[in-house]
Amino acid sequence: MQDHPVLGQLALGYSPIIDRQRRVVATRLTVFAPPGNAAPDAVALLYALAEVWPGVAGGEPTRTPGTRQAATTRPPAATAPLSLNLADEALLCAVLAQDLGTALMIEVPAFMAGDPVHAQALQRLHAAGTPLLIKGRPLAPLAPAVLACFGHALVVAGEERRVAGGPDAGARRVATLQADVSTSAAAEAAFQRGVTAVVGWPFEDPLPAASARSQRSGETQAVLQLIQGVDRDEPVGRLEAVLKRDPALAFKLMRLLNSPVFGLTVEINSLSQALMLLGTQRLKRWLALLLANSGASPNARPLVFAAVRRGLLMEELVRGQGDAAMGGEMFICGLFSLLDRLLEQPLPALLANVPVPEPVQQALRGQGGPYLPYLQLVQAIEQASLVDIREGAERLLLGAAEVNGAVLSALQAARHLDG
Repeated sequence: MQDHPVLGQLALGYSPIIDRQRRVVATRLTVFAPPGNAAPDAVALLYALAEVWPGVAGGEPTRTPGTRQAATTRPPAATAPLSLNLADEALLCAVLAQDLGTALMIEVPAFMAGDPVHAQALQRLHAAGTPLLIKGRPLAPLAPAVLACFGHALVVAGEERRVAGGPDAGARRVATLQADVSTSAAAEAAFQRGVTAVVGWPFEDPLPAASARSQRSGETQAVLQLIQGVDRDEPVGRLEAVLKRDPALAFKLMRLLNSPVFGLTVEINSLSQALMLLGTQRLKRWLALLLANSGASPNARPLVFAAVRRGLLMEELVRGQGDAAMGGEMFICGLFSLLDRLLEQPLPALLANVPVPEPVQQALRGQGGPYLPYLQLVQAIEQASLVDIREGAERLLLGAAEVNGAVLSALQAARHLDG
Protein backbone atom coordinates (compact mmCIF):
# COMPACT_ATOMS: atom_id res chain seq x y z
CA MET A 1 0.00 0.00 0.00
CA GLN A 2 2.93 2.37 0.52
CA ASP A 3 3.37 2.77 -3.25
CA HIS A 4 0.59 5.39 -3.23
CA PRO A 5 2.41 8.74 -2.77
CA VAL A 6 -0.80 10.38 -1.56
CA LEU A 7 -0.58 8.34 1.65
CA GLY A 8 2.41 10.41 2.71
CA GLN A 9 0.21 13.53 2.78
CA LEU A 10 -2.50 12.21 5.09
CA ALA A 11 -3.36 10.83 8.49
CA LEU A 12 -6.03 8.12 8.75
CA GLY A 13 -8.33 6.96 11.52
CA TYR A 14 -11.05 4.32 11.45
CA SER A 15 -14.07 3.31 13.53
CA PRO A 16 -17.03 0.94 13.15
CA ILE A 17 -20.62 1.63 12.21
CA ILE A 18 -22.77 -0.72 14.30
CA ASP A 19 -26.40 -1.74 13.78
CA ARG A 20 -29.07 -2.75 16.32
CA GLN A 21 -27.86 -6.36 16.37
CA ARG A 22 -24.39 -5.06 17.28
CA ARG A 23 -23.04 -6.13 13.92
CA VAL A 24 -20.36 -3.97 12.36
CA VAL A 25 -22.00 -3.11 9.06
CA ALA A 26 -19.52 -0.55 7.71
CA THR A 27 -16.26 1.24 8.45
CA ARG A 28 -15.92 4.98 8.92
CA LEU A 29 -12.59 6.24 7.64
CA THR A 30 -11.48 9.69 8.80
CA VAL A 31 -8.93 11.43 6.59
CA PHE A 32 -6.85 14.38 7.81
CA ALA A 33 -4.76 16.53 5.48
CA PRO A 34 -1.90 18.71 6.78
CA PRO A 35 -3.07 22.32 7.24
CA GLY A 36 -1.54 25.00 5.07
CA ASN A 37 -0.60 22.66 2.22
CA ALA A 38 -2.32 22.02 -1.10
CA ALA A 39 -5.12 19.47 -0.89
CA PRO A 40 -3.96 15.90 -1.60
CA ASP A 41 -4.88 14.38 -4.96
CA ALA A 42 -8.50 13.21 -4.56
CA VAL A 43 -8.30 10.71 -7.42
CA ALA A 44 -5.12 9.16 -6.01
CA LEU A 45 -6.77 8.82 -2.60
CA LEU A 46 -9.83 7.13 -4.08
CA TYR A 47 -7.69 4.65 -6.01
CA ALA A 48 -5.78 3.78 -2.83
CA LEU A 49 -9.09 3.17 -1.05
CA ALA A 50 -10.33 1.05 -3.96
CA GLU A 51 -7.70 -1.58 -3.14
CA VAL A 52 -9.44 -2.16 0.18
CA TRP A 53 -13.05 -1.44 -0.76
CA PRO A 54 -13.67 -2.56 -4.36
CA GLY A 55 -16.05 -0.30 -6.23
CA VAL A 56 -14.62 2.95 -4.86
CA ALA A 57 -13.28 5.51 -7.38
CA GLY A 58 -15.71 4.68 -10.15
CA GLY A 59 -15.20 0.92 -9.89
CA GLU A 60 -18.97 0.42 -10.13
CA PRO A 61 -21.18 1.69 -12.94
CA THR A 62 -23.10 4.84 -12.10
CA ARG A 63 -26.70 5.61 -13.01
CA THR A 64 -27.58 7.96 -15.79
CA PRO A 65 -27.72 11.55 -14.48
CA GLY A 66 -31.28 12.64 -13.91
CA THR A 67 -32.46 9.36 -12.41
CA ARG A 68 -33.23 9.42 -8.71
CA GLN A 69 -32.61 6.96 -5.93
CA ALA A 70 -35.03 6.90 -2.99
CA ALA A 71 -33.73 7.48 0.51
CA THR A 72 -33.58 4.37 2.70
CA THR A 73 -33.81 3.63 6.38
CA ARG A 74 -31.55 0.61 6.07
CA PRO A 75 -28.15 0.69 7.80
CA PRO A 76 -25.44 2.35 5.70
CA ALA A 77 -23.79 -0.98 4.85
CA ALA A 78 -26.84 -1.76 2.72
CA THR A 79 -25.53 0.85 0.30
CA ALA A 80 -21.84 1.31 1.11
CA PRO A 81 -19.28 -0.59 3.22
CA LEU A 82 -17.21 2.59 3.69
CA SER A 83 -18.22 5.98 5.03
CA LEU A 84 -15.62 8.63 4.16
CA ASN A 85 -15.17 11.46 6.65
CA LEU A 86 -12.83 14.01 5.03
CA ALA A 87 -11.62 16.50 7.61
CA ASP A 88 -10.38 18.92 4.94
CA GLU A 89 -12.78 21.09 3.00
CA ALA A 90 -10.64 21.39 -0.13
CA LEU A 91 -10.14 17.63 -0.32
CA LEU A 92 -13.85 17.02 0.20
CA CYS A 93 -14.71 19.44 -2.61
CA ALA A 94 -12.31 17.61 -4.91
CA VAL A 95 -13.84 14.23 -4.01
CA LEU A 96 -17.37 15.53 -4.59
CA ALA A 97 -16.32 16.42 -8.14
CA GLN A 98 -15.54 12.76 -8.96
CA ASP A 99 -17.78 9.93 -10.19
CA LEU A 100 -17.92 7.84 -7.01
CA GLY A 101 -20.25 4.93 -7.73
CA THR A 102 -22.29 3.30 -4.95
CA ALA A 103 -19.67 1.57 -2.80
CA LEU A 104 -18.74 4.72 -0.90
CA MET A 105 -20.80 6.95 1.39
CA ILE A 106 -19.62 10.57 1.57
CA GLU A 107 -20.09 12.64 4.73
CA VAL A 108 -20.93 16.29 4.07
CA PRO A 109 -20.88 18.89 6.88
CA ALA A 110 -24.13 20.83 7.18
CA PHE A 111 -22.43 24.16 6.44
CA MET A 112 -21.25 22.81 3.08
CA ALA A 113 -24.63 21.26 2.31
CA GLY A 114 -26.18 24.69 2.83
CA ASP A 115 -23.77 26.42 0.46
CA PRO A 116 -25.32 26.80 -3.04
CA VAL A 117 -21.85 26.34 -4.53
CA HIS A 118 -22.04 22.61 -3.78
CA ALA A 119 -25.66 22.01 -4.77
CA GLN A 120 -24.93 20.81 -8.29
CA ALA A 121 -22.25 18.33 -7.19
CA LEU A 122 -24.49 16.90 -4.46
CA GLN A 123 -27.45 16.49 -6.83
CA ARG A 124 -25.24 14.86 -9.47
CA LEU A 125 -23.87 12.31 -6.98
CA HIS A 126 -27.31 11.58 -5.57
CA ALA A 127 -28.68 11.01 -9.08
CA ALA A 128 -25.82 8.59 -9.73
CA GLY A 129 -26.67 6.58 -6.60
CA THR A 130 -23.79 7.68 -4.36
CA PRO A 131 -25.01 7.61 -0.72
CA LEU A 132 -24.64 10.98 1.01
CA LEU A 133 -24.67 11.68 4.75
CA ILE A 134 -25.23 15.10 6.32
CA LYS A 135 -23.30 15.91 9.51
CA GLY A 136 -24.90 18.37 11.91
CA ARG A 137 -27.80 20.74 11.28
CA PRO A 138 -27.82 23.58 8.77
CA LEU A 139 -28.13 27.10 10.12
CA ALA A 140 -30.90 27.71 7.60
CA PRO A 141 -33.32 25.29 5.86
CA LEU A 142 -31.81 23.51 2.88
CA ALA A 143 -33.25 23.85 -0.59
CA PRO A 144 -35.65 20.92 -1.15
CA ALA A 145 -33.57 19.57 -4.06
CA VAL A 146 -30.46 19.49 -1.83
CA LEU A 147 -32.29 18.12 1.20
CA ALA A 148 -33.52 15.22 -0.92
CA CYS A 149 -29.92 14.19 -1.67
CA PHE A 150 -29.27 12.94 1.86
CA GLY A 151 -30.39 9.46 2.83
CA HIS A 152 -28.43 9.51 6.11
CA ALA A 153 -27.86 11.99 8.90
CA LEU A 154 -25.16 11.95 11.59
CA VAL A 155 -26.04 13.32 15.02
CA VAL A 156 -24.17 13.55 18.33
CA ALA A 157 -25.42 12.61 21.79
CA GLY A 158 -28.21 14.93 22.91
CA GLU A 159 -29.55 15.63 19.41
CA GLU A 160 -32.81 13.77 19.75
CA ARG A 161 -34.33 14.73 16.41
CA ARG A 162 -33.69 12.03 13.87
CA VAL A 163 -33.17 14.38 10.98
CA ALA A 164 -30.87 17.29 10.32
CA GLY A 165 -32.56 19.85 8.15
CA GLY A 166 -36.12 20.72 9.13
CA PRO A 167 -39.47 19.50 10.40
CA ASP A 168 -40.42 17.80 7.13
CA ALA A 169 -37.34 15.58 7.17
CA GLY A 170 -38.97 12.79 9.16
CA ALA A 171 -41.29 12.16 6.22
CA ARG A 172 -38.24 11.45 4.10
CA ARG A 173 -37.34 8.49 6.31
CA VAL A 174 -33.70 9.46 6.67
CA ALA A 175 -31.52 6.85 8.41
CA THR A 176 -29.96 8.44 11.49
CA LEU A 177 -26.54 7.54 12.87
CA GLN A 178 -25.24 8.69 16.25
CA ALA A 179 -21.56 9.53 16.53
CA ASP A 180 -19.05 9.27 19.36
CA VAL A 181 -20.63 6.28 21.10
CA SER A 182 -18.16 4.93 23.65
CA THR A 183 -20.18 2.48 25.79
CA SER A 184 -22.67 -0.32 25.18
CA ALA A 185 -25.18 1.55 27.37
CA ALA A 186 -24.91 4.65 25.18
CA ALA A 187 -25.43 2.51 22.09
CA GLU A 188 -28.54 0.90 23.59
CA ALA A 189 -29.93 4.31 24.57
CA ALA A 190 -29.41 5.56 21.01
CA PHE A 191 -31.21 2.56 19.53
CA GLN A 192 -34.10 3.08 21.95
CA ARG A 193 -34.43 6.61 20.53
CA GLY A 194 -34.81 5.18 17.04
CA VAL A 195 -31.28 5.59 15.74
CA THR A 196 -30.45 3.23 12.87
CA ALA A 197 -26.76 2.75 13.67
CA VAL A 198 -24.06 4.11 15.96
CA VAL A 199 -20.47 5.12 15.26
CA GLY A 200 -17.70 4.46 17.75
CA TRP A 201 -16.00 1.88 19.96
CA PRO A 202 -17.49 0.58 23.26
CA PHE A 203 -14.08 0.83 24.90
CA GLU A 204 -15.35 2.68 27.97
CA ASP A 205 -17.51 -0.17 29.24
CA PRO A 206 -16.55 -1.11 32.81
CA LEU A 207 -13.68 -3.56 33.05
CA PRO A 208 -14.36 -7.00 34.60
CA ALA A 209 -14.04 -6.94 38.39
CA ALA A 210 -11.02 -8.60 39.96
CA SER A 211 -13.38 -11.06 41.65
CA ALA A 212 -15.16 -12.00 38.42
CA ARG A 213 -15.56 -15.75 38.09
CA SER A 214 -14.50 -17.59 35.00
CA GLN A 215 -17.47 -18.68 32.90
CA ARG A 216 -15.75 -20.16 29.92
CA SER A 217 -17.55 -22.05 27.22
CA GLY A 218 -16.46 -25.54 26.30
CA GLU A 219 -14.82 -24.28 23.14
CA THR A 220 -12.92 -21.57 25.04
CA GLN A 221 -11.58 -24.23 27.41
CA ALA A 222 -10.47 -26.38 24.48
CA VAL A 223 -8.79 -23.43 22.74
CA LEU A 224 -6.91 -22.56 25.95
CA GLN A 225 -5.78 -26.17 26.28
CA LEU A 226 -4.50 -26.16 22.71
CA ILE A 227 -2.69 -22.83 23.18
CA GLN A 228 -0.99 -24.18 26.30
CA GLY A 229 -0.16 -27.45 24.54
CA VAL A 230 1.42 -25.68 21.56
CA ASP A 231 3.42 -23.47 23.95
CA ARG A 232 4.74 -26.60 25.72
CA ASP A 233 5.53 -28.18 22.34
CA GLU A 234 3.32 -31.19 23.09
CA PRO A 235 3.17 -33.97 20.48
CA VAL A 236 0.51 -33.90 17.78
CA GLY A 237 -1.28 -36.84 19.40
CA ARG A 238 -2.11 -34.86 22.54
CA LEU A 239 -3.35 -31.87 20.56
CA GLU A 240 -5.46 -34.21 18.45
CA ALA A 241 -7.02 -35.67 21.61
CA VAL A 242 -8.16 -32.18 22.68
CA LEU A 243 -9.74 -31.59 19.27
CA LYS A 244 -11.52 -34.94 19.35
CA ARG A 245 -13.27 -33.91 22.57
CA ASP A 246 -14.68 -30.80 20.82
CA PRO A 247 -16.26 -31.78 17.47
CA ALA A 248 -17.24 -28.18 16.63
CA LEU A 249 -13.65 -27.00 17.03
CA ALA A 250 -12.34 -29.95 15.01
CA PHE A 251 -14.84 -29.13 12.26
CA LYS A 252 -13.63 -25.52 12.13
CA LEU A 253 -10.04 -26.68 11.67
CA MET A 254 -10.92 -29.15 8.91
CA ARG A 255 -13.08 -26.55 7.17
CA LEU A 256 -10.21 -24.04 7.30
CA LEU A 257 -7.68 -26.38 5.74
CA ASN A 258 -10.05 -27.72 3.07
CA SER A 259 -11.21 -24.25 2.03
CA PRO A 260 -10.01 -22.78 -1.30
CA VAL A 261 -8.41 -19.91 0.64
CA PHE A 262 -5.81 -22.28 2.09
CA GLY A 263 -4.83 -23.47 -1.39
CA LEU A 264 -4.08 -27.15 -0.67
CA THR A 265 -4.20 -29.59 -3.58
CA VAL A 266 -5.16 -32.62 -1.47
CA GLU A 267 -8.13 -33.13 0.81
CA ILE A 268 -7.36 -33.26 4.54
CA ASN A 269 -9.22 -36.11 6.21
CA SER A 270 -7.58 -36.56 9.63
CA LEU A 271 -6.97 -34.22 12.56
CA SER A 272 -3.33 -35.24 12.92
CA GLN A 273 -2.70 -34.49 9.26
CA ALA A 274 -4.43 -31.12 9.68
CA LEU A 275 -2.29 -30.16 12.68
CA MET A 276 0.94 -31.12 10.95
CA LEU A 277 0.05 -29.22 7.78
CA LEU A 278 -0.99 -26.12 9.67
CA GLY A 279 2.36 -25.82 11.48
CA THR A 280 3.11 -24.23 14.84
CA GLN A 281 3.01 -20.55 13.87
CA ARG A 282 -0.20 -20.75 11.86
CA LEU A 283 -1.80 -22.92 14.53
CA LYS A 284 -0.99 -20.29 17.18
CA ARG A 285 -2.49 -17.58 15.01
CA TRP A 286 -5.66 -19.57 14.31
CA LEU A 287 -6.12 -20.39 18.00
CA ALA A 288 -5.60 -16.76 19.00
CA LEU A 289 -8.32 -15.69 16.55
CA LEU A 290 -10.65 -18.38 17.88
CA LEU A 291 -10.05 -17.26 21.46
CA ALA A 292 -10.77 -13.63 20.61
CA ASN A 293 -13.98 -14.67 18.85
CA SER A 294 -15.25 -16.80 21.73
CA GLY A 295 -16.96 -13.94 23.60
CA ALA A 296 -20.64 -14.90 23.78
CA SER A 297 -22.17 -11.45 24.31
CA PRO A 298 -23.59 -9.65 21.24
CA ASN A 299 -21.90 -6.52 22.57
CA ALA A 300 -18.58 -8.28 21.97
CA ARG A 301 -18.93 -8.10 18.19
CA PRO A 302 -17.48 -4.58 17.82
CA LEU A 303 -14.68 -5.59 20.19
CA VAL A 304 -13.80 -8.59 18.02
CA PHE A 305 -13.81 -6.24 15.01
CA ALA A 306 -11.38 -3.96 16.86
CA ALA A 307 -9.16 -6.72 18.21
CA VAL A 308 -8.61 -8.37 14.83
CA ARG A 309 -7.73 -5.04 13.23
CA ARG A 310 -5.42 -4.13 16.10
CA GLY A 311 -3.49 -7.34 15.64
CA LEU A 312 -3.22 -7.01 11.88
CA LEU A 313 -2.24 -3.33 12.09
CA MET A 314 0.47 -3.91 14.70
CA GLU A 315 1.84 -6.70 12.51
CA GLU A 316 1.79 -4.45 9.44
CA LEU A 317 3.60 -1.62 11.26
CA VAL A 318 6.69 -3.83 11.73
CA ARG A 319 6.50 -5.75 8.46
CA GLY A 320 9.28 -3.64 6.97
CA GLN A 321 11.67 -4.83 9.68
CA GLY A 322 11.65 -8.32 8.19
CA ASP A 323 11.29 -10.07 11.56
CA ALA A 324 8.53 -12.66 11.16
CA ALA A 325 8.67 -13.72 14.81
CA MET A 326 8.24 -10.13 15.97
CA GLY A 327 5.36 -9.67 13.54
CA GLY A 328 3.62 -12.74 14.96
CA GLU A 329 4.03 -11.47 18.52
CA MET A 330 2.72 -8.04 17.54
CA PHE A 331 -0.36 -9.68 16.02
CA ILE A 332 -1.01 -11.56 19.27
CA CYS A 333 -0.44 -8.38 21.27
CA GLY A 334 -3.03 -6.40 19.34
CA LEU A 335 -5.51 -9.28 19.22
CA PHE A 336 -5.29 -9.95 22.97
CA SER A 337 -5.35 -6.26 23.98
CA LEU A 338 -9.15 -6.49 24.38
CA LEU A 339 -9.27 -10.08 25.63
CA ASP A 340 -10.40 -9.12 29.15
CA ARG A 341 -13.41 -7.28 27.73
CA LEU A 342 -14.12 -10.01 25.17
CA LEU A 343 -14.11 -12.85 27.71
CA GLU A 344 -15.37 -10.68 30.60
CA GLN A 345 -12.53 -11.79 32.87
CA PRO A 346 -9.74 -9.79 34.56
CA LEU A 347 -6.56 -9.56 32.52
CA PRO A 348 -4.22 -11.01 35.22
CA ALA A 349 -6.35 -14.15 35.42
CA LEU A 350 -6.34 -14.51 31.65
CA LEU A 351 -2.59 -14.04 31.33
CA ALA A 352 -2.10 -16.75 33.92
CA ASN A 353 -3.79 -19.19 31.54
CA VAL A 354 -2.72 -17.85 28.14
CA PRO A 355 1.03 -18.09 27.54
CA VAL A 356 2.34 -15.03 25.70
CA PRO A 357 5.90 -13.67 25.30
CA GLU A 358 7.17 -11.21 27.91
CA PRO A 359 7.08 -8.15 25.58
CA VAL A 360 3.42 -8.91 24.86
CA GLN A 361 2.64 -9.22 28.57
CA GLN A 362 4.36 -5.89 29.27
CA ALA A 363 2.32 -4.12 26.61
CA LEU A 364 -0.98 -5.70 27.67
CA ARG A 365 -0.36 -4.66 31.28
CA GLY A 366 0.65 -1.14 30.21
CA GLN A 367 4.08 -1.65 31.75
CA GLY A 368 6.25 -0.47 28.87
CA GLY A 369 8.37 -2.71 26.68
CA PRO A 370 9.03 -2.51 22.94
CA TYR A 371 5.44 -3.24 21.82
CA LEU A 372 3.51 -0.73 23.94
CA PRO A 373 4.26 2.31 21.70
CA TYR A 374 2.84 0.41 18.71
CA LEU A 375 -0.31 -0.45 20.65
CA GLN A 376 -0.67 3.20 21.68
CA LEU A 377 -0.32 4.32 18.06
CA VAL A 378 -3.05 1.91 17.00
CA GLN A 379 -5.31 3.22 19.76
CA ALA A 380 -4.72 6.78 18.51
CA ILE A 381 -5.69 5.68 14.99
CA GLU A 382 -8.88 4.09 16.34
CA GLN A 383 -9.78 7.36 18.06
CA ALA A 384 -8.86 9.44 14.97
CA SER A 385 -6.72 11.64 17.24
CA LEU A 386 -4.48 13.54 14.83
CA VAL A 387 -2.08 14.87 17.47
CA ASP A 388 -1.64 11.44 19.07
CA ILE A 389 -1.20 9.74 15.68
CA ARG A 390 1.59 12.13 14.75
CA GLU A 391 3.30 11.89 18.13
CA GLY A 392 3.05 8.09 18.12
CA ALA A 393 4.47 7.81 14.61
CA GLU A 394 7.34 10.16 15.43
CA ARG A 395 8.16 8.17 18.57
CA LEU A 396 8.51 5.04 16.44
CA LEU A 397 10.33 6.88 13.61
CA LEU A 398 7.56 5.96 11.17
CA GLY A 399 6.58 8.18 8.25
CA ALA A 400 3.00 8.98 7.30
CA ALA A 401 3.18 6.75 4.22
CA GLU A 402 4.33 3.80 6.35
CA VAL A 403 1.58 4.26 8.92
CA ASN A 404 -1.22 4.87 6.42
CA GLY A 405 -0.05 2.05 4.17
CA ALA A 406 -0.14 -0.26 7.19
CA VAL A 407 -3.65 0.95 8.09
CA LEU A 408 -5.05 0.20 4.64
CA SER A 409 -3.22 -3.15 4.37
CA ALA A 410 -4.58 -4.19 7.77
CA LEU A 411 -8.12 -3.16 6.88
CA GLN A 412 -7.84 -5.06 3.61
CA ALA A 413 -6.62 -8.21 5.36
CA ALA A 414 -9.36 -7.88 7.97
CA ARG A 415 -12.04 -7.69 5.26
CA HIS A 416 -10.72 -10.96 3.85
CA LEU A 417 -10.84 -12.55 7.32
CA ASP A 418 -14.39 -11.29 7.81
CA GLY A 419 -15.34 -13.16 4.66
